[in-house]
Amino acid sequence: MTKVIFLGTPEFSATVLRGLLKEGYDVIAAVTQPDKPVGRKQKLQKSPVKLIAEEENIKLYQPAKLPKSPELEELKALQADLIITAAYGQFLPTSFLNSAKVAAINVHGSLLPKYRGGAPIQWSLLNGDKETGITIMYMVKGMDAGDIISQEKLPIEKDDDNGSLFEKLAIVGRELLLDTIPKILSGDIQPIQQDPDKVVFSPNISKDQEHIDFTQPAEKVFNQIRALSPDPGAWTMLNGQRTKLYKTEVEEINSDLPVGSVYDLGKKRLVIVAGDKQGVSIKKIQPAGKKIMDIANYMNGLGKDLEKGQQVIDEK
Repeated sequence: MTKVIFLGTPEFSATVLRGLLKEGYDVIAAVTQPDKPVGRKQKLQKSPVKLIAEEENIKLYQPAKLPKSPELEELKALQADLIITAAYGQFLPTSFLNSAKVAAINVHGSLLPKYRGGAPIQWSLLNGDKETGITIMYMVKGMDAGDIISQEKLPIEKDDDNGSLFEKLAIVGRELLLDTIPKILSGDIQPIQQDPDKVVFSPNISKDQEHIDFTQPAEKVFNQIRALSPDPGAWTMLNGQRTKLYKTEVEEINSDLPVGSVYDLGKKRLVIVAGDKQGVSIKKIQPAGKKIMDIANYMNGLGKDLEKGQQVIDEK
């Protein structure tokens, strides 16, 4: 039976791990990030991968930093056939990668060499791409720089956001990995080197990128909001209150009203003028201290005093 060390953290990783277990691979160890404090009470939350490891009695490791840690030497000593990573979130030492008897491979959420780095799915949405995909690649010292083993494309739909695309790509990644592993084990592969001239990086999203800039064209605002939905959420100051927007649509309005003002509103409607004088129609919204709500609930409550032409966006 093929012995696997699996490294991953979010639900994307968990989907891949479940696939390996269902297919009968012997996952001898799982490595995930330390429990993370969340919410106002900063309660420690287990990663989805940790929850599976506990359910399946898989030996679990959670080093804050894997290089030079005691856990590293233990993992190397396991002499796994395959080391498989999927959205783990840390660099792996070359000595660990070389400890795999057959290969160390990664399930990456983009069509490499485009979008190397920690936020490939978010950047595909930020940039308004029409397609993305999964790459199975050999792991090397450089960031996502290994040879490509296999790839599968996935169209990005207009109603996709970060959450839906993560779910879709996790399934694609699981199926592509399970199809690829037997070929790796048998040596029936022809890896492809990445073209260095086509490399695009996708660094983790910064706090500044969470702030919506309505001076940008409506399409860019739309892409920013869906790239950060549902987590961490893109925000703006709406009527003097920090407010997150989770779902919007672009409307062709050709407005002469100032950027950031109300173009149209109603019981189920709120449209803001963007930098190109097109409209951003808000569908899901979350005022500070409130739950995410449909625009109808907002307009019947906190938004009922808004007026057409009112400047509601305070970017200070």
